[in-house]
Amino acid sequence: MMPSSEHARSYYRATANAMPERPALAADLHADVCVIGGGFTGVNTAIELAQRGLSVILLEARRIGWGASGRNGGQLIRGIGHDVSGFAKYIGEEGVGYLERAGIDSVALVGERIREHGIDCDLRWGFCELANTAAQFAAFTREQDNLAKLGYAPETCLVGPQDMAQVVGSTAYAGGLVDMGSGHLHPLNLVMGEARVAEALGVRIFEHSPVLELIHGDTVRVRCAGGTVRASHLVLACNAHLDELEPRLSGKVLPAGSYIIATEPLSEAVARQLIPQNLALCDQKIGLDYYRLSADRRLLFGGACHYSGRDPADIAAYMQPKMLKVFPQLANTAIEFQWGGKIGITANRFPQVGRLKQYPNVFYAQGYSGHGLNVTHWCARLLAEGIHAGQSRGLDLFSRVPHMTFPGGKLLRSPLLALGMLWLRLRGLVNN
Repeated sequence: MMPSSEHARSYYRATANAMPERPALAADLHADVCVIGGGFTGVNTAIELAQRGLSVILLEARRIGWGASGRNGGQLIRGIGHDVSGFAKYIGEEGVGYLERAGIDSVALVGERIREHGIDCDLRWGFCELANTAAQFAAFTREQDNLAKLGYAPETCLVGPQDMAQVVGSTAYAGGLVDMGSGHLHPLNLVMGEARVAEALGVRIFEHSPVLELIHGDTVRVRCAGGTVRASHLVLACNAHLDELEPRLSGKVLPAGSYIIATEPLSEAVARQLIPQNLALCDQKIGLDYYRLSADRRLLFGGACHYSGRDPADIAAYMQPKMLKVFPQLANTAIEFQWGGKIGITANRFPQVGRLKQYPNVFYAQGYSGHGLNVTHWCARLLAEGIHAGQSRGLDLFSRVPHMTFPGGKLLRSPLLALGMLWLRLRGLVNN
C-alpha cells in the first residue's frame, strides 16, 4: 500500500503556516538542473542553484516537506555526525578540521537563511546535551575544550548533576552541556518558507510527481506520468525515500523509524519547571530521547530508532512510557498528537554526498543519520558549488569517505539490522 500523499497528522501540520498545493508535472520541460525531492536537501539545493543563475525544476512525489524535513524533532544542533576524527585516514587532519567547522557553520547557515528571508518558524536558540552517565559528562569537558580551540563563539556551559534543575526538571541525568549556538524550530514551517524563497528565485516546483524512470546521458531525462524533464544535471535528494530509483545508492541508506508525541498545552509554571530556559534537549543513548517545548508550550518528546520497517501500532502508547521515565510528573497530561517518520541511517553514521561515478552529471546527498536539519542545508550548498563551478572542496572531502552497502538486499536489509541491534541490546553493548 502506497503512503498517503498528505502530510502526517502531526503537531506541525496542525500549526503550519500557508501550505499552497502545487500542480503535478503536466508537460515536457527543460532546465539546467532537475532536483528530485522536496525536503530540506532538495529545496535548499534549488535555492543555491537559482542564486547562482541556473534554471531549476524540482519534482516532489507527494508534498513539499512530506518526509522527515516536515516531521522531525525540530532540533537545530551543531555537528555533521558522530565523531568525525575517525575519518582522518580518508581525508586527513585538515579535512577533519573542515568537517568540524562545517558542523558549526551549517547551523549558522540555517539561521542566516531564516533571518535573510524572514521565515516564520519559531526559531529559538539554546540546546542542552544530556549525559546519561558520569563518563559521558566527563566527555563534555573535552567537547567544550575542542569547541574553544575551533573558535566557537556562542556561549557554552557545563552543568553538573547537582545543578541540572537549571536546565531540565528531571533527575534522570548525570550532567549537561549547554550550547547557545544551537536551538530548535518548527521544521515544516521552515521548509515551506524555503520553498517560497526558491519559487521567488524562479525555481519551478511540482508536487504529486513521482519519478517513474531515469534515462541517463549527457542530458538526463526524468520521466513522470504527466511529462518528462530534460536537464544537464540531476540531483537526487530523496534520502530515506529513494527506494529503488537509484539502486547504486538505495542500499547504502537504511530507512529507520523515529517517533514523536506532543502533549496538550502546558501551563507556564509546568513548562518552566520542565525546561526552564526553553532549550532543546537530547541524551546520549543510541535510540536517544530528544525533546523541547513548542511555541504554545506543549512538550514535544521524540526518540526510538526502529530498523524493522514496522511502525508501532500506537505511537503514543509506545512513546509515553519513555517520556514518563524522564518526566513522571506528566502522568496525567494528555497526549494530543502522535506521529512518526523515516530518517536515513548510514552504516558509519556519516552523510553520503557526491556524484555517481557512472554518471558524473548525477549528484546526490543522503543519510544524515539524525543530523539532517543543519547538514541538509550545508550539503545543498556543496552540491550547488559542484554543479555550478564543476568542483567543491567540501564535496570532494565528503566524497572521499567510503560507505558500505547494507547486506540483505531490498527485502532483508532492515530485518537483518533489527536482529543485529536486538543482539547488541541483549548483550548490553548498546543502550535502549
